[in-house]
Amino acid sequence: MSKLQSEISAESPRIVCMLPSATEIIHGLGLFDRLVGRSHECDFPPEAAPIPVVTYANINAQASSDHIDREVKERLSQGLSLYGIQKELLSKLQPDFIVTQTQCDVCAVSLSDVKAYLKEDLGINAELLVLAPSVLDDVWQDIQNVSTAIGIPKQGTTLVSALKKRLKAIQLKAATLPRPRVAMIEWTEPLMAAGNWVPELVDIARGSNLLGNVGIHSNWMTEAELIAANPDVIVVTPCGFDLERTKTEMAPLRTLPCWQQLQAVQSGQVYAVDGNAFFNRPGPRLIESAEILAEILHPQEFSFGHAGKSWQRFCPC
Repeated sequence: MSKLQSEISAESPRIVCMLPSATEIIHGLGLFDRLVGRSHECDFPPEAAPIPVVTYANINAQASSDHIDREVKERLSQGLSLYGIQKELLSKLQPDFIVTQTQCDVCAVSLSDVKAYLKEDLGINAELLVLAPSVLDDVWQDIQNVSTAIGIPKQGTTLVSALKKRLKAIQLKAATLPRPRVAMIEWTEPLMAAGNWVPELVDIARGSNLLGNVGIHSNWMTEAELIAANPDVIVVTPCGFDLERTKTEMAPLRTLPCWQQLQAVQSGQVYAVDGNAFFNRPGPRLIESAEILAEILHPQEFSFGHAGKSWQRFCPC
C-alpha cells in the first residue's frame, strides 16, 4: 500500500465527478482509482473513458454557436435544466463523495439539480463537494478543499504548490517583455469576452487584457466594443469546443463588418485555441492554458510544445 493510499480512509471512498475540472482535480490529487462515475464531458485523462457516465446533455452540443446559444436561452427561460442525471446508475454506484459546482449552470450540472436528485429516495448518503471558482485563488482553494474533505490535505497542498510554481516561472520569465493588447473571445455568435480567471492568465503571460474582467462571469459584448478595443492579438477559445471545432466556429467572426479593420486581423495575430481542454476548465490544466498564451504572445521566449496541437494561428484571417 502506498503512502497516499494509507492516508485515505480504509473504506476506500467512492467519488463521482459531475464536471470535467473535478475529474482533473481528482486525477491531480492521485485519487483517480477512487473515481467510480463521471460526467459525459469528462474526457481527461483518456483513462476516464471506461468510467460510468452519470450525466447527459439536454441540448445539441454539435449545433452551431448561434443555435446552441438560442437553445440554452430558451430552456433557461422555461426553467428547464440543460443537463440530466442518470439516477439509477448513480444509486448503483453508491458514491461517498459527489463533486459538483456552482460556477456555471450552462457548463455543467447545477448544484440545485444534484441536490434535487439526492432528495429523492436514491439510497445515497454522499457528501457534496462544491467547486465555486471565480479567480485563480478560488481554483487553488477548491483543490485544497477537496483534498481535505477526502482526508489527504497534504496532497492538496503539494499539488497547489506545484501549480503555482509553474505559473510563477512563466510570470518571472515574461516580466520584462512588452505587453501586447489581447482580446480573449469565449463565444463567437453572439460575441462573448472571457472573464473569471482568464484575464489573470493573460496577465501572467505578459499580455494586457482588454475585454472581460477578473472574477466576473464572461460577458456578452458588441461589435462596437471590439472595434473600440482594437486588440493587437485575438485569441478565440470557445467553451466546450476543441481546436478543430473552434476553427469552424471562427466563421461568424469573419463576417463581422469590422473584422478586416482590426489591428490583430491586419497583422495576422488571430489564434484559435482548444477551449474545451483549456481556459474553461478551472483545474490543474489552467497552467497549460497560461503556457499556451505565453507561446502565442511571446513565441521568441516560450515553447512548451502546445503549438499546432492545442492552438493554431488562424490564417487567412
